[in-house]
Amino acid sequence: MSGRLDADTKIIPSFVVGRRDSYHAKAFMEDLAGRLSRRVQLSTDALASYPEAVERGFGSEVDYAQLVKTYGVVNLNKDAASRYSPAEVVKTERTVINGMPDVSRITTSHVEKQNHTLRMHCRRLTRLTNAFSKKFENFEAAVALNFAYYNFCKTHGALRMTPAMAAGIESSHWTVADLVKRCGE
Repeated sequence: MSGRLDADTKIIPSFVVGRRDSYHAKAFMEDLAGRLSRRVQLSTDALASYPEAVERGFGSEVDYAQLVKTYGVVNLNKDAASRYSPAEVVKTERTVINGMPDVSRITTSHVEKQNHTLRMHCRRLTRLTNAFSKKFENFEAAVALNFAYYNFCKTHGALRMTPAMAAGIESSHWTVADLVKRCGE
């Protein structure tokens, strides 16, 4: 699954549910570029298919960099206590791919935090779960509903408003009833 989060407004303007491969990276970047009306700074992890996907989606109209993380080998035994713990990051390297991104803002931390939030809010994404979708379409719908709730209903703690309000898309937060009503439209 790929998603983009605006660091200032915290809004998630685009997401694609799929594998971390070239096809889905291109679909995501094309969708994202189609939703944005101005030049943006974009940071991604080191997935090899992202530079081509960004070029295809944005052309040269983006300030783009990759954050390459090198992980250390923590525990080869993978005992129960450390099996699901993340490996230690021993080195990070910021690589400018296109344009002139602000090097101090090259980060994937915001989207990594959003991925964690998504895992906590969407039971289908928790580790070792028995809550799964029998149909892929149901999984996509669950993720879409989660992002709609996040963007339009949930007041963000740091912003004290919803991401949609911070982005100027809405003037007030939606109730869950508003969300259900608009999902039916």
